[in-house]
Amino acid sequence: MTDARTDGLAPPADPGAGPGQFTLFTRWLHWVMALLIVAMIFIGAGMTASLADYSLLVSVHEPLGAAVLFLAVVRLVNRLMHRGPALPKSMSASERLAAKASEGLLYALMLAQPLIGWGMVSASGKPLALFGTVDVPAVVPTDPELYAVLHRTHLVFGYALFLLFTLHMLAILVHVLVKRDGLFSRMALWKGPRRKR
Repeated sequence: MTDARTDGLAPPADPGAGPGQFTLFTRWLHWVMALLIVAMIFIGAGMTASLADYSLLVSVHEPLGAAVLFLAVVRLVNRLMHRGPALPKSMSASERLAAKASEGLLYALMLAQPLIGWGMVSASGKPLALFGTVDVPAVVPTDPELYAVLHRTHLVFGYALFLLFTLHMLAILVHVLVKRDGLFSRMALWKGPRRKR
């Protein structure tokens, strides 16, 4: 018999997960966050390019940022509680290291980016109200110099998140189209193929 602690699968078994897959909750959380991040990237780009639609884009950007922060915390706790399935044996040591490093950086950016945005709005002195009704307390005092620093940081981190997200997608395409080693099935919403005994 195979011990779940040695093959990298999270105990107890998830009935919605096939062999070598993350739990169904983890996979849904992954794809919901992926859609939110893609939306945030495009909205952020629109905010820098279009002053005419700036207020509208901000009114969408802020609640999405709050959702990303909340789900990132949930995802991190879930990830710490449930070990993921083992990476394909075809991956080299350097590829495994790169995969773990990119995952860590993605988690860091998903947490840091909305927190910096929250601090930036607080430092600007403008009230932050999600959906126009839910008042969010300031996390830092009003400070124009701090606002400028946080604004630049938010912009740089936004580019970093876009770059890392793009590299992540390219790596997945390599594994799906070239290596065909089943890496994508770990996070696919459908059940993965049965393992050969």
